[in-house]
Amino acid sequence: MGRLTVHRPIVKVVSSDDGIGERRRSDTLAVEEPLEIRVAGAPLAITMRTPGHDVELAAGFLVSEGVIARGDQFRSAIHCGGPGTGAVGVAGSAENTYNVLDVALAPGVAPPDPDLARRFYTTSSCGLCGKASIDAVETVSSYEVGTDAASLGAEELLELPDRLREEQAVFGTTGGLHAAALFDASTGELLVVREDVGRHNAVDKVVGWGVLNDRLPLRGMVLQVSGRASFELVQKAVMAGIPILSAVSAPSSLAVELAEASGVTLAGFVRGSSMNLYTRADRVRR
Repeated sequence: MGRLTVHRPIVKVVSSDDGIGERRRSDTLAVEEPLEIRVAGAPLAITMRTPGHDVELAAGFLVSEGVIARGDQFRSAIHCGGPGTGAVGVAGSAENTYNVLDVALAPGVAPPDPDLARRFYTTSSCGLCGKASIDAVETVSSYEVGTDAASLGAEELLELPDRLREEQAVFGTTGGLHAAALFDASTGELLVVREDVGRHNAVDKVVGWGVLNDRLPLRGMVLQVSGRASFELVQKAVMAGIPILSAVSAPSSLAVELAEASGVTLAGFVRGSSMNLYTRADRVRR
């Protein structure tokens, strides 16, 4: 539906022993466009994302916010736009830009609190990152991650960033996307990979895959991310029932605090032949 990449003319400047040279060429950029998420026609949030897997993104977002917790609570979703829908596209036309998605919840599932929608439109924030409250996550989550018996060997965990990188098709052409992948801790099977300009969106798409395939909670799984581990990524893991989060770069202090309080195994700087285990190191066999 939407473009993943665009081509733009650039001037390539190169320094060499002969001085500064330049040449004109075309560069491939990752697309970034807004997505408005609505529930039953009511606006809930706007996020900047890479088009594609929008339904998964919305489903994962709703899990992160505690609106739903299982696949059977998510009924359907449809892109808004086109003649007769009231949506206005580029230059005021009625073209469907696929940047508005309306979600229908299953009968009996309570709609999001209107205060939640107001907060998102005011701050354009993502997940619970604006709340900065560990207690809020523990209260809202439907799953007890700390009791998950998942484990894997250190060697297997060290291999996951390279396995993720091998699957990053759009990153290979643009260098501008984050990625997240879900692995089975016991078998090492790669279940799903998603890319996006936003690291939180990539994780929401992975969680949304779990929603649409009715696999929540994602017990026994490892969430591998291509960048750093922020509070919001740990929050999303807890809300989806994921026991192990592995990041190529550093975690934040609040991410470690939330992982410790929730029983998530948090690994950072997972690259090459080493890693840092910040919480629940017992799940990683040495």
